Amino acid sequence: MSTPLSTPTKAAAATTAATPKPATRPANRIGTKSRRGFAAMSPETQRRIASEGGKASHASGRGHRFSADEARDAGRKGGLVSRRGKAAPKDNKDTK
Repeated sequence: MSTPLSTPTKAAAATTAATPKPATRPANRIGTKSRRGFAAMSPETQRRIASEGGKASHASGRGHRFSADEARDAGRKGGLVSRRGKAAPKDNKDTK
């Protein structure tokens, strides 16, 4: 009695499971990351591209400039969130 070619035998399945898969990357690159996109660019190029994006945003009407009051409120809210209910700092003066 013969088995179909697409079904492996038990012995073949055991040897296939025991052998580790080869690395998909070359050995000298395992554990390292290559720099891509913005990370591969010089800081000057990153700044120029980001500046162009900001200018385009404001030109299209979707940009936003904070007024002094809006910036103050945003900073206050950020400070409250970062403390997450911690008590206000107390004075360290002794009142004896």
